[in-house]
Amino acid sequence: MKKRTLWRLLRLASPYRWWMALSALLGFATVGSSIGLMSTSAFIIAKAALHPNIGDLQVAIVGVRFFGISRGVFRYAERLVSHNTTFKLLARLRVWFYEALEPLAPARLMEYRSGDLLSRIVGDIETLENFFVRVIAPPAVALITTVVIWFFLAMFGKNVANTLVLFLALSGLGIPILARILGREAGKKLITERAKLNTGIVDGIQGLADLLAYGRAGEQRQLVRESSKRLIAAQQKMAFVTALQDGMGVLLAGLGMLAVSVVAIPLVSSGSITGVDLAVIALAALSSFEAVQPLPLAAQYLENNIEAARRLFEVVDEKPEVVDPPNPLPLPEKHDISVSGLRFGYPNANRLALDGVDFHVRDGGRLAVVGPSGAGKSTLVHLLLRFWEFHEGRIEIGGGDIRSYRQDDVRKMIGVVSQNTYLFNATVRENLLLARPNASEEEIFEAARRAQIHDFILSLPKGYDTWIGEQGVGLSGGERQRLAIARALLKDAPILILDEATANLDAVTERKVLDAIRELMEGRTTLMITHRLVGMESMDEIIVLSHGKVAERGTHKELLRSGGLYRRMWELQNQVLPAEISPG
Repeated sequence: MKKRTLWRLLRLASPYRWWMALSALLGFATVGSSIGLMSTSAFIIAKAALHPNIGDLQVAIVGVRFFGISRGVFRYAERLVSHNTTFKLLARLRVWFYEALEPLAPARLMEYRSGDLLSRIVGDIETLENFFVRVIAPPAVALITTVVIWFFLAMFGKNVANTLVLFLALSGLGIPILARILGREAGKKLITERAKLNTGIVDGIQGLADLLAYGRAGEQRQLVRESSKRLIAAQQKMAFVTALQDGMGVLLAGLGMLAVSVVAIPLVSSGSITGVDLAVIALAALSSFEAVQPLPLAAQYLENNIEAARRLFEVVDEKPEVVDPPNPLPLPEKHDISVSGLRFGYPNANRLALDGVDFHVRDGGRLAVVGPSGAGKSTLVHLLLRFWEFHEGRIEIGGGDIRSYRQDDVRKMIGVVSQNTYLFNATVRENLLLARPNASEEEIFEAARRAQIHDFILSLPKGYDTWIGEQGVGLSGGERQRLAIARALLKDAPILILDEATANLDAVTERKVLDAIRELMEGRTTLMITHRLVGMESMDEIIVLSHGKVAERGTHKELLRSGGLYRRMWELQNQVLPAEISPG
């Protein structure tokens, strides 16, 4: 499983493989410059002790200057290339993850808490920023350096080269294996506990008003505190592992230099190499450990990265509830809606949300779907918008099966004004342009006028360029709804769905919004989903849902005469006695 996750992660990074290769070469050049600097410095110092002719040191002096300058240049170039590659990879990961999330919404994302999703989108992807810089590049640099240093020291003696490679392997492979064993559980906990902490904080902030109202803020605070303690404990264990591996790395570097010196000394005694060569060998060996020192940290980050990637792939691997047909139909010319024998139930639900629903709305007609909460009204909207897939019955738009159209094409035909219209933390203009990004200034103004909100927008401090805050916090409920209506007008879709569009408004504001809605309904096939029986007189037909079934259907007057569920709902909402009802 881990190998498969790592392989998939490498495939995601593959578009930048040449940049990665360049970064690894620059990293090797940096370490090579360090080795060259230490070796030439050792040569100069040791040689100078023998009082040679200054000409014998000229090349080495130039080498010191060259390696000293080139080390800084190569280090800068390596950092520039590696971080640029990392940022490109992170951008690719964010786009890739969002593109994978989009088809899953909302059906497949209901099983995830919003805080957990936020942790995956932000925290887990941010964790992967270490994948290239600290996981992929260091082993490549270490491998190249080890090969080159072996050939360099082999010129003095193969035993010298083999001894150094042994200690490099202990430092570059032994310590990482030990670090991974010690840090495996801590690495996993670091990711999972951070996700739990983020989830708890988001839940606490979103539900803060209710927590305070019910006196449960202390309990939520305690949950967050305990989650924070577990995260700190995981961080402390990771810090211990990091300190241990750093200390062992320094120890092995010193022991490696000592061992290489011990092996090389007999070669000096036998005259195979000079004393000056011994100094070069010792410092070259010591400086070569710079290439393997990042490897223990790479092993530590590898565990974190695999866990973060696993959590991302867990979401991405979910199969979308709705998929586009292989040969979609073109957009229809007419926009009547026909529903027949529609049955649908949510996963793990005890009963069907919709059970045998039938209706027809003519092109440009108006149908109201009413009923108490839980009757299946919102489910019907979700199916029309292709958020969920139904498996029994049929929905047709313009004579074509809705499953034969592309999802995006279906949504292009439908404008929605819902109970909880989402307004982005942006300007009024940007929120309106969401419906049609290429709309002209005059088209924006005309849509706002028809929604009866143009004058209000002009009264704002910066007019259409006024920032409205997150979810339109700077606007009242009625203003938000009229802005949503203006957005629907700007979209100019031939089908309109009003999903409890006036549910949370007071009576006066509701009447004003209904006036704007009547303007919006003109010339459009309209489906009004509501439990509030306001404006029903203008509907061509009303169907009453109860427990997912059509309990009644007819016009407003016919349903009042029948004395069924619709009439009882109307009486309760209008608070009048039956004797006072005069349906005409």
